[in-house]
Amino acid sequence: MKQCTHSDALPHPEPEPLSVTCPECLAAGTHPVQLRLCLTCGHVGCCDSSPGRHATEHHKDSGHPVMRTFEPGEEWRWCFVDHVLV
Repeated sequence: MKQCTHSDALPHPEPEPLSVTCPECLAAGTHPVQLRLCLTCGHVGCCDSSPGRHATEHHKDSGHPVMRTFEPGEEWRWCFVDHVLV
């Protein structure tokens, strides 16, 4: 089973969210479907079901490997590099 090779290098504690919603969606006047939090820098982006896919775009632009859900009641993390739940 494949494992994430990046989770041990994440900052502790987690970074504070830089916003309460996806700033790219806000600027474009669109609504995110669900939100994701970058665990390297605190960027908040929308999920891949949203038109902008800004969490994935943030990973592509920054190289930051792991994000977590930013939705109430959810607790999962995703590694973009290793393509696995963390």
